[in-house]
Amino acid sequence: MLMRPETIAATTAQTALAAPGSAPGACLHYDAAMPRRGARAASDISVGLRRWRLAATLAWLDIRNRYRGSVLGPFWLTLSTGLMLAGLGILYSALMHETLRSYLPFLSVSLIVWNVVNQIVLDATTSLISAEGMIRQLPLPYTTHALRCVFRNLIIAAHNLPLILIVMVICRVFPGPGIVLMFVGLAILGVNAFAAALLLGMLCARFRDLGQIVASVMQLAFFMTPILWKPTSLGPKAVWLTLDPFYVVMQVVRGPLLGSGAPPLIWVSALGFTIVFCGLAFAFFVRFRGRIAFWV
Repeated sequence: MLMRPETIAATTAQTALAAPGSAPGACLHYDAAMPRRGARAASDISVGLRRWRLAATLAWLDIRNRYRGSVLGPFWLTLSTGLMLAGLGILYSALMHETLRSYLPFLSVSLIVWNVVNQIVLDATTSLISAEGMIRQLPLPYTTHALRCVFRNLIIAAHNLPLILIVMVICRVFPGPGIVLMFVGLAILGVNAFAAALLLGMLCARFRDLGQIVASVMQLAFFMTPILWKPTSLGPKAVWLTLDPFYVVMQVVRGPLLGSGAPPLIWVSALGFTIVFCGLAFAFFVRFRGRIAFWV
């Protein structure tokens, strides 16, 4: 008796590792007629977030392997950032006709936060490609590799945080109680970093040349975003900066650190960009999650 193709598709099953909590040796049934992409993508994210300790451990291992044999390890980045702050602070404070005491805190926070954003975006382009071996051999959620990218860059960024404290003490700048909003800004930055690692990881796995385009865009964004120059330099036109996603995400962290805070419009814009970006990343993840193993 011959079976119709749709009947065969409906009864097809793939043997795989059991889901968390299921019995060993269980079968994961896959219905080709009803792939349930949304449910599988949501399950991948849920399981990956619950296993965040695994991602953090892998990120720490990446850093140890990267700086194995080095004397200072990641603190080389701290040293180079400190020298850059000293040089750029002296130069641009003169160009901007500002005192070093008023300009250096702005530059230190701006440059360090930008380095975090820039490095996360560039690292996100290879978040899945660099995990090719694990993707092909281990049934880990793809979310784990995205979190691994985020944790790796946050650990490296933590080495530069003492520079902000040193500059603020020297320049006698104290943020005040509004600094608690910095943690909300960091949460927004972390969510965007996770979405970037997921979205750019997929896109760059499919289109390998896209990584170079992203690097060029980040170079342009460095000069177009208020990092070396202050938003007040634009005068009334500064209101258009709310359309710059890099600026608003940076400002919700930078503002509380400098004690100036961030206007409500900046917070609304940052939340809006975050929702749109996360929605776009999830939509791509739902649609193309099943192809990632073939792309890498």
